[in-house]
Amino acid sequence: MIKLDAKIPEGPLATKWTDYRSKVKLVSPNNKRKLEIIVVGTGLAGASAAATFGELGYQVKTFCFQDSPRRAHSIAAQGGINAAKNYQNDGDNVYRLFYDTIKGGDYRSREANVYRLAEVSVNIIDQSVAQGVPFAREYGGLLDNRSFGGVQVKRTFYARGQTGQQLLLGAYQAMERQVARGNVKEFTRHEMLDIVLIDGKARGIIARNLITGEIERHAAHAVVLATGGYGNVFYLSTNAMGSNATAIWKAHKRGAAFANPCFTQIHPTCIPQMGEYQSKLTLMSESLRNDGRVWVPKRAEDVKKKPADIAEEDRDYYLERMYPAFGNLVPRDVAARAAKKVCDEGRGVGPTGRAVYLDFKDAIQRLGHHVIEERYGNLFEMYEKITGDNPYETPMMIYPAVHYTMGGLWVDYELMTSIPGLYATGECNFSDHGANRLGASALMQGLADGYFVIPMTIGNYLSNDIRTPLPETSSAEFEQTEKEVKERLEKLMSINGKRSVDHFHRELGKIMWEYCGMSRTAEGLQKARGMVQELRKEFWKDLRVPGKMDELNSELEKAGRVADFMELAELMIIDAYNRNESCGGHFREEYKTPDGEALRDDENYAYVAAWEYAGMDKDPILHKEELNFEVVTPSTRSYK
Repeated sequence: MIKLDAKIPEGPLATKWTDYRSKVKLVSPNNKRKLEIIVVGTGLAGASAAATFGELGYQVKTFCFQDSPRRAHSIAAQGGINAAKNYQNDGDNVYRLFYDTIKGGDYRSREANVYRLAEVSVNIIDQSVAQGVPFAREYGGLLDNRSFGGVQVKRTFYARGQTGQQLLLGAYQAMERQVARGNVKEFTRHEMLDIVLIDGKARGIIARNLITGEIERHAAHAVVLATGGYGNVFYLSTNAMGSNATAIWKAHKRGAAFANPCFTQIHPTCIPQMGEYQSKLTLMSESLRNDGRVWVPKRAEDVKKKPADIAEEDRDYYLERMYPAFGNLVPRDVAARAAKKVCDEGRGVGPTGRAVYLDFKDAIQRLGHHVIEERYGNLFEMYEKITGDNPYETPMMIYPAVHYTMGGLWVDYELMTSIPGLYATGECNFSDHGANRLGASALMQGLADGYFVIPMTIGNYLSNDIRTPLPETSSAEFEQTEKEVKERLEKLMSINGKRSVDHFHRELGKIMWEYCGMSRTAEGLQKARGMVQELRKEFWKDLRVPGKMDELNSELEKAGRVADFMELAELMIIDAYNRNESCGGHFREEYKTPDGEALRDDENYAYVAAWEYAGMDKDPILHKEELNFEVVTPSTRSYK
């Protein structure tokens, strides 16, 4: 039975992290060389952690399924990274970033973790600039900032629409320096398929070499997961097609609690789906809402007209109308539901009627073509290549799509899961974003966790292991775990049915989007659970995986990931059904205000839902971490 201990330090919120660092156990430099850490995932959180571990003197092994760490999905992040630097002198500070994050997450996140995130955000920018990250600068040479949704200050640092790419290259270079020094050893094209536990502690992983098909054993004193989110459970999402949940799901089945799995973010600014067999969706950065105005026709009969033929007085700038204080920069969950609402009214545009306009005409007239090109040029080019439309001349068409998952493995203040020695960083943990992530905060959390938090907190655990020898991979625990991994792969290969992996993944995505997507109902969730169970049975009866197990086999890779998505999907549905309230990205139609806004239930649901795995086809066990708000008083969110 799992017991949750968040390990939140005593004392005032503003000094918790400082006090923790002054008292935490340390590992001496001589002893760090004796300790080995496995880092799974080499995006922003993983690469920054590996680089910092190596710099500190630990011996590190990194694993990624891509052919290079530079291919991590972090590279796709476009708009920017938040930090409470107050360079614009507009009233920003650490507390305001903390407050905006708590409020933006609809009061469903842990205060101590969020305040620490805001506190260390200021260091991330200095670190990245020192690495050569080319942030945008003002005419005088100072770093520039722009706004993002859910805030009223400019705190987002950016490198045009390529911020994730530039930050990842900085972290990658730092990690490669440690590779050259011999402190970090890279394993690319390797996928972690299970966690190895010895005496209840995470002591290694089983991985598959994706080139040769060989199953490998790797031991360590601690394991850090940095494997990103599980948005691809919906099939169509803005995630890279290889993004998956296998690492965290295997950890969950070994005893790591899974927190708030139903908290999924639907990004309002994506290129709409164009066809039934489309394989993924493309994000258009939230930064575009700084200068683009969102609208639809006021009358349903005008939706087939060209936007230029619709007069200004016949346009409904609905975000500006509904939320005058924040306008087009309301948080993502609010903007996404508003887009769905106007489309449900029959005023959506485009071939499917599931799109709204994002118009830059006014900004171009006010600022000039060259300014818009300087800010968003690469994003405009990307949109034109995909759609064939020039957004300088005609409005973009956008619609909400699955983007980020706020849920993930439960972690304590030290980022350790409920399995001793197993840590989760970045998007694969639940800790910082509550029920809705503010824009430009994903990059902030990934780098905060990797550069500044886990290098400090992991010492508290490893300080007790300086006399512990590296586990032998020939041990019975490694032997048994590898045996179970092989048996599962063999089972997938032996089904020999008629349906492809993509068929089942696509069907799963349709169920999840329809019943556990932008809005949920108790009736729909009950129906969806039964549908997922039936689909999972069909998967294990009629799946066909071509090729062989002991060779390069991308279909086998996908099959294992979709099998895990099938199980995770049911947990997401159970969690959504259990949470009888609307908050952030979790919108239950039964719980809304008279004007259609989310209606929280703080009396009964101000907790983290941490689920314990109870076995296949058994209901998971719910554990609650009550959320205590010592500084911020939960209130009804208003952006009007």
